[in-house]
Amino acid sequence: MEEVLTILDPRGHKVAAILSAPDSPTQRAAVLCHGFLSTKNSTTNKTLTQLLNDRGLAAFRFDFFGQGESQGPFEILTTTLAIEQTMTAIDFLKTRGFSRIGLAGSSFGGLVSILTASQRHDLACLALKCPVVDFPEELRLEFGQEEMARWEATDTIPNIMGGPARIRLQYAFYEDCLGHVAYGPAERITAPTLIVQGDRDEFVPLHQSQRLFDALRVPKRLDLLPGADHQFTRGEDFRTMTTSIVEWLVRHVT
Repeated sequence: MEEVLTILDPRGHKVAAILSAPDSPTQRAAVLCHGFLSTKNSTTNKTLTQLLNDRGLAAFRFDFFGQGESQGPFEILTTTLAIEQTMTAIDFLKTRGFSRIGLAGSSFGGLVSILTASQRHDLACLALKCPVVDFPEELRLEFGQEEMARWEATDTIPNIMGGPARIRLQYAFYEDCLGHVAYGPAERITAPTLIVQGDRDEFVPLHQSQRLFDALRVPKRLDLLPGADHQFTRGEDFRTMTTSIVEWLVRHVT
């Protein structure tokens, strides 16, 4: 059963969300955080939702500020705001009676999940799909010096998803990211943590996941999938990634 919801973040912005519950009542749930320029209804989120429901867990997925159906112009998104909205999602589930909650994030949603988990001690576990750990580094590597200067001058970026039109995003997003490199915060995480990434990831440098793994002080596992890219476009890679995340969530949230 899926319940379409609207919740308010601490700044009063409307956040579009879906709570998907299994057939039997449960107090166990996972919050799913989508990637950059994605939505709550990404293929990964919808697949994880179905698999989690089949295993008796509820799934709560939501759109970050300015993406999908959530309020706000995307151009003023910041990591700070995304963290606040993830905190709100977890707190909302607790008001609904969920007592065991896991957190899962993809790419940018992985960064947000790391930073959120570093500030909480009530999460059962953390599962990360090709997480960005140092977004400023990734952006500099992806765009190059000339494109970074153009971003600062125009408050626009290329469409990293492949579209021809530039996307409005204030340079303040990059400046905010400089204060949210996640290696240090990862040392404060108390939830068992899984990292899944392809060793052919074309966006997130592998050394970020490896350094993150070293920084974690909790039960942890790093799954590097041979030949897999950032989107896990091969069917077998996608199945392996989603299965690993679901098994980790079920094991620790149960």
